[in-house]
Amino acid sequence: MDELKTNDYLRNIVLNLPETPGIYQYLNAEGTIIYVGKAKNLKRRVSSYFNREHEPGKTRILVSKIADIRYIVVKTEEDALLLENNLIKKYKPRYNVLLKDDKTYPSICVQNEWFPRVFRTRKIIRNGSTYYGPYSHIPTMYALLDLVKHLFPLRTCNHNLSPENIRTGKFKVCLEYHIKNCAGPCIGKQTHEEYMQNIAQIKEILKGNTRVIEQQLYQQMQDLAAELKFEEAQKVKEKYLLLENYRSKSEVVSHVLHNIDVFSIDEDHDENVAFINYLHITNGAINQAFTFEYKKKLNESKEELLSLGIVEMRERYKSRSHEIIVPFPLDIELKDVVFTVPQRGEKKTLLDLSILNVKQYKADRLKQSDKLNPEQRTTRLLKEIQEALHLDRLPIRIECFDNSNIQGADPVAGCVVFVKGKPSKRDYRKYNIKTVEGPDDYASMQEVVRRRYQRAVEENSPLPDLLITDGGKGQMSAVKEVLDELQLDIPIAGLAKDNRHRTSELLFGFPPQVVGMKQTSPLFKLLTRIQDEVHRYAITFHREKRSKRQIASELDSIKGIGPKAKDALLKEFKSVKRIREADHEALAAVVGEAKAKLLEAHFKAKSTPDTTAASKEFVPLPTDSTNPSIELK
Repeated sequence: MDELKTNDYLRNIVLNLPETPGIYQYLNAEGTIIYVGKAKNLKRRVSSYFNREHEPGKTRILVSKIADIRYIVVKTEEDALLLENNLIKKYKPRYNVLLKDDKTYPSICVQNEWFPRVFRTRKIIRNGSTYYGPYSHIPTMYALLDLVKHLFPLRTCNHNLSPENIRTGKFKVCLEYHIKNCAGPCIGKQTHEEYMQNIAQIKEILKGNTRVIEQQLYQQMQDLAAELKFEEAQKVKEKYLLLENYRSKSEVVSHVLHNIDVFSIDEDHDENVAFINYLHITNGAINQAFTFEYKKKLNESKEELLSLGIVEMRERYKSRSHEIIVPFPLDIELKDVVFTVPQRGEKKTLLDLSILNVKQYKADRLKQSDKLNPEQRTTRLLKEIQEALHLDRLPIRIECFDNSNIQGADPVAGCVVFVKGKPSKRDYRKYNIKTVEGPDDYASMQEVVRRRYQRAVEENSPLPDLLITDGGKGQMSAVKEVLDELQLDIPIAGLAKDNRHRTSELLFGFPPQVVGMKQTSPLFKLLTRIQDEVHRYAITFHREKRSKRQIASELDSIKGIGPKAKDALLKEFKSVKRIREADHEALAAVVGEAKAKLLEAHFKAKSTPDTTAASKEFVPLPTDSTNPSIELK
């Protein structure tokens, strides 16, 4: 009954919502805000949550928990974006994307005091000071601080340099004054006006407006030279060259591109995380560079996440850029802002640079995550296989087969099993080929697969999620025939090798198609490892069998030499050849006189040609078999 009342209550709210831009808030039964959203059309957007059936997941759970709806009408979509961003940060609703902001990145602070200090900090204190950053690329921050230090003599002390304290002579100059790193404002050697002129220029540099300062320094240098003040002009020239050197290193495109924001986005679907990179360009140079991540809650689209990121970064960095470069069109409007999706030229270069940064950040975070949680990496690789081959389920159990023989002799096969990306050696199996004559790899593979999975079905053993053959299309077709015969639905892939016997491609489907993947990728390395392991396993088994056969042909055929005697001889002499060459005393010392004589007789008989047999071969049969006078020689 209560649920029906709640549904009627919500329906009435939705029916009366205005068709204007605004933000909406969903509250649960306890009155807690659980979701904040924005809309161009409030009524249409909120109605979409209630007038259709949602897929099982967080959206369905969210809708089931809504007990009340509040909304705020605004004039423009831009106002809705800003208000949504502020409310999310204020209330941190459970079902909104969570900005995973790394607070450890440092910023540059211009302190709010009579003689401001400039220093790096990780704490943002709202006391009127100006902050630039945060800097995700720490060397860039230090390069800026070093440039400021060489351009302007600034104080580094913590004294309270108020006009009263300076007037009363409360301070003394320190070493920084004597080595000309500070102009001595603490004792009145540098006026407040002159110091603040330096601070104004420093702020412009930190904003990225280096070209303006260069022009000022250049003009100052020319004026001093015209007045024949060459020493002072030289000092200004040194500052000019320092700034020019820094700007030339940091400039990435033509300086005509000014006051532009660049955004790009990448996702990690496994972790439900989106990474967004932000660059601010001033006079062709990157003035701000920052990458952050959102923890997705309701499978938000790239467009939605990038829109949130743009509002967040522009507010944080107080950006007033009139152009924003993005990788794809966005359905948002900001006042006096043009969105550009470049296809070529310098703006495309900037977008590519942003994409490069966001991909590198994602790769770095994944590496860190893999070190902390190795199983996560394995799961991601298995999901890559699942997506690449369009499998119905995650390939937790992978089995791979390989044959081994030499021109059909001693044919064997091996099966290796990988569970969750790791070899499960207790499940490995060796097979002697029983029904195939000669070197027929396809028939051998069919025999082994049939034997393995017939038994698996009979014993109710686990079946693989993916079967891999060490071969190309022929092997895959041969295996498919057997699985169809057994009525088993097991996906089949093939690993083919190049002419250097290296894994070159993955085949899947019927008819088999090449599945594209980079040979340097972790996924390809996992598949190569599986193939190398089954090849090693089959080859090792074949060598063992061949070795046993070679030894058996000599010793096991000697009547009177049992297994114990054979083992003792091989342990002492290491090979049949050395046993053959050993003298009577050495043999007798190992197996006794009687067995030593048997061995000698055997090897002597083998080394003596059988002339009787040869004579039998060439004596013609008698024409009259009844004639008793003719004998076989």
